[in-house]
Amino acid sequence: MEIIIGLLSGAVGGTAAGKLVSKIDQGTIINAVAGIVGGGLGSTILGAVGAGGMAGGGMDIAGIIGQVASGGIGGGVLLAIVGMIRNAIDK
Repeated sequence: MEIIIGLLSGAVGGTAAGKLVSKIDQGTIINAVAGIVGGGLGSTILGAVGAGGMAGGGMDIAGIIGQVASGGIGGGVLLAIVGMIRNAIDK
């Protein structure tokens, strides 16, 4: 269940980041896909580096908030990376 929360919040984070920062906006579908991948990676990485209480701490409210935060941030970060790469290629 934790990974689903991370993926969904990643999609929301990627889409929101794209709408907030026009330089990295790649369109709704690419924003969401990059967000989903980034959300999954963000949740997994934070869990692996010992932030398990924050990301993946179970289904209590703190664990859910941690999953949403790590998924959303991971989605936004991966979208920023994709946006910078695509902008560099377009130049």
